[in-house]
Amino acid sequence: MAFLRRTGLFLLINFLVITMLTFILGLVGLKMDDVSFIVGFCAIIGFGGSFISLWLSKSIAKRRYRVRLIDPTTTDSRELFILNVVRKMAEDNKIEMPEVGIFKSPSPNAFATGPTKNKALIAFSESIIHSLSEEELAAVAGHEMTHILQGDMVTMSLIMGVVNTFVLALARILAMVLDSALRDNKGRGGLGYFGYRMVVYLLQNVLFLLANIPIAAYSRWREYRADKGAAKMVSPQAMIDALRAIDVPVRGGVRSGVAADIAMIHNKSKVSIHSTHPPIEDRIKALERMM
Repeated sequence: MAFLRRTGLFLLINFLVITMLTFILGLVGLKMDDVSFIVGFCAIIGFGGSFISLWLSKSIAKRRYRVRLIDPTTTDSRELFILNVVRKMAEDNKIEMPEVGIFKSPSPNAFATGPTKNKALIAFSESIIHSLSEEELAAVAGHEMTHILQGDMVTMSLIMGVVNTFVLALARILAMVLDSALRDNKGRGGLGYFGYRMVVYLLQNVLFLLANIPIAAYSRWREYRADKGAAKMVSPQAMIDALRAIDVPVRGGVRSGVAADIAMIHNKSKVSIHSTHPPIEDRIKALERMM
């Protein structure tokens, strides 16, 4: 079912992109061969970069956050509890046991990453391990497990691949249109090589900024869904208590942006249309409605 949803979303976005490009072609009269080459080239770069990032996401996250995998023979009761909770959730949902690790951070946080649901990693900050109750930790584990089960990292990579392609292609098409408009009847003038590059660079940045708005909206929606999944695995109250426990002002915490390959449980950045996470109070209200 999750695969079908991802495929449907992917096809819908592609349809919208193709419709937009076709509309632009009709307005400016560019040759289809030129545009096909541009889109094809940008698709290779856009999807290639997105999926390479996804495929390497687990190893990159381990190095970036210096994740220490929990030893199954550990005598630490909290670490052993987390390991057993994740194992039970994986068994119940018939997926391979994710790697479970801990990273140093004063901020109570956790994340999930990995290229597939059977090659995933769930990591918890030292702060969250020692500041939450066992039931709250189980809810956090359920939240991250839901990200994995729903294939959120793969879905985000698909979306980013389409967005990358659209932005890179549209920036170049618009630059070509501007260059053509500035030429005289004999083909003289135009932007020139460096002018064209500068315009493409500027358009890419503007378009990426605009494209980030719907991407962030999707990211916020998947956080509500992950909270709901945790509520079903543990309980709504446990997830509510966990959110309240992690919603504390801490300096030097881990930052989280719109990334295809990682899903932090909480981002303390200022709420805006570019926010990847909804406000904690809104997430709590959504969970209270489940009760």
